[in-house]
Amino acid sequence: MATHYTKTAKSLHWLMAILLFGLLALGFYMQDLPLSPEKLKLYSWHKWAGVTAFLLVLARLGWRVTHVPPALPATMPKLMQLAAHAGHLALYGLMLAIPLSGWLMSSAKGFQTVWFGVLPIPDLLDKNKEVGDLLQTVHMGLNLLFVATLAAHIGAALKHHFIDKDDILTRMLPQPAKEI
Repeated sequence: MATHYTKTAKSLHWLMAILLFGLLALGFYMQDLPLSPEKLKLYSWHKWAGVTAFLLVLARLGWRVTHVPPALPATMPKLMQLAAHAGHLALYGLMLAIPLSGWLMSSAKGFQTVWFGVLPIPDLLDKNKEVGDLLQTVHMGLNLLFVATLAAHIGAALKHHFIDKDDILTRMLPQPAKEI
C-alpha cells in the first residue's frame, strides 16, 4: 500500500494551492475597487484563473478516483479519520461550487466569461440583476467558508506534523522526507 501521494497528485495539490490562494487574494482585493478599466482587467484575470481552477479540480478528482490515496494511520482515532474525510469532501465541494457560483453570477450580471480572452464560455443564466446580486452574495459566502475550511485543513496538517509527529503532512510534500 502507498505511503505517499503520487507525483501527479502532489503536483495538482500544490499547483491548485498556489492558484487558489492567488484567486482568493485577487478576489478580495478587487471587490471594493472603483469601476475602472483596471478593475475590469482584474475581473477578467480572476475569471480566467477560476475557469482554470475548475478544470484542474476536475482533473484532480479524476486522478483521485483512479488512484487510491494513502490510508490514514491506523492509530488515528475513527472520529478524526471521519473529520479528515469530511474536510476533504468539503474542500472538493467548495472547489467545484465556487467557480460555478462565479460563472452563474457573471452570467446573471450580463458579463460573459471569455477564457484567456479567446474562448467564450456560454452563459448559464439570462441577465437578471436580482439573481446576479444574490449569486454575488453566495459566491462571497462560499469563499469565506472556503477560507475557514482551508485554515482548518492547514491547521490539521501542521498539528499532525508538529504535535502528533506522524507522516500526514510529509506524504503530500513535493519530496518525501529523507530518513537519517
